[in-house]
Amino acid sequence: MWHFKRHGSTSHWIMAAAAAVAVFPGSADACRTFVSPKFEDVIYADVVVIGRIDNYRIIRDEAFRKRMLATPNLSAPMRKTYEDPTQGLLSDYARFDIQVEQVLIGHAPSKLSVTWNNSTFGEPEKMGAGRYLIALRRPNSASPPLRGPSATIWPSPDLNALTLLQAPCSRAFIYDADSSEAGTIRRILKTRRK
Repeated sequence: MWHFKRHGSTSHWIMAAAAAVAVFPGSADACRTFVSPKFEDVIYADVVVIGRIDNYRIIRDEAFRKRMLATPNLSAPMRKTYEDPTQGLLSDYARFDIQVEQVLIGHAPSKLSVTWNNSTFGEPEKMGAGRYLIALRRPNSASPPLRGPSATIWPSPDLNALTLLQAPCSRAFIYDADSSEAGTIRRILKTRRK
């Protein structure tokens, strides 16, 4: 988690926080280092499915942008950042549907609407077609531990939707269904069911 020392007025602290949250186009990196995924973290999943992604879109955090633009001492470069509708911020998130073909763990209907608050590395603008192994958790469930020295962790944007499983500073649990990584996760899940 980012920590800020308060020096001076509240507006200076807000500016420091804003600078940490702003990201450059195509990048949202809140971790100092990337850590290889620990596939055993799939034990934190409430639901694991094989399915196809549909209706993928980025949801921009307009409320945060408006709050920052209302800051009286916001610098010109930061103001430009928050005024740019294409500028990705760490508080933005993805929402998409999953056309479920197979449930490996938990219970899921044939169509799921889920969120992905990938504040660690930023959400891709698009997701490719294909079948994916996707691990999900409920917003109030335990999440995997921090895997790097720091991360910015945002609360789930929708407490009624499942969210993509991801350890901070590591990769999200979304893999091509036929990949070696998905095979490893399937083997771990088989052990878990025994």
